[in-house]
Order: sequence, then structure tokens, then C-alpha cells
Amino acid sequence: MNVRSEITVDAPPERAFEVFTGSFDAWWPRAHKIGQGDMLEAVLEPRTGGRWYERDADGGECEWGTVLAYEPPRRLKLTWQIGGDWRYHTDQASEVEVTFTPQGEKTLVQLEHRHIERHGDTAEQVRAAVSREGGWPGLLQLYRGEVESSSRAAELMQ
Repeated sequence: MNVRSEITVDAPPERAFEVFTGSFDAWWPRAHKIGQGDMLEAVLEPRTGGRWYERDADGGECEWGTVLAYEPPRRLKLTWQIGGDWRYHTDQASEVEVTFTPQGEKTLVQLEHRHIERHGDTAEQVRAAVSREGGWPGLLQLYRGEVESSSRAAELMQ
């Protein structure tokens, strides 16, 4: 039970990877959260073994998973430990792998959310949520917008 989504961004793989990981908070929507409070920040720690989580306005943190592979500028792999009840589960972990492939001066960004069946009884809810427009396809559109706006800003500063 896998969900795949892809997008081409107008940037080399190094820039595409940096925006996806280093600017994660800039493009991740505040409504995509599991904590009770208002999300202040979405955090993706830039290292294998790092955490992937949200921090709320009161300083509380909600785990989403861990970084399984951090290989700039080609690959990122994360555990997704959020069940269909939109809570963190230590005993449920699907995987999200993102690859960055050069396509001339652009980059093909391919995302695969796999092993969703590991979410047991809520696997279908997870699959449906991450595959619809508000899931990975829409998130990749927001990501592409951040790549383009940050690239324009960098050009203006030169």
C-alpha cells in the first residue's frame, strides 16, 4: 500500500534538497499538525537519526517520526509514525522517501510513502489522507512555490 507523488522544480538538486529539508518550516502548512496547540514551527533535523516534529506556540513538541537517511542532495527517508487517528504512535511506522534527480537545470522530486499497511486498522485512512490533494500532491505544490520564491529572492540579492 504505497502512495507516490512527484514534481519538477526549477532548481538544481542541491537547491531542491536544501529547500525541502533546510526550509521545511517555510513551506509546511500550519494546519498540517497533530498537536493540540497552534503550530509555531515544523522541524526536520538535518541528519540521519534526527527527529521530525512540530513545536507549538507554548513550547510543546509533537513527534512525527525520525530521519532514516539524510543524503544531500539526492535522498531523504523518514518514518511516518502518525496513525489514521492523527496521533503519534511508537509502534506504527510507515516510511516516506524523497529523491532528487537532476533533469537538466531542473530537478525531479519523487516522493513515495510506503508500508502504510503498518498502520493497521487505520491504514486506509492514512492512505486516503496522504494521497488526496491536501496530502502529498498539495504539499509538493507548496514546496515548489517555496523553491521558486526563494530562488527569485536569491537572484535579486546577487
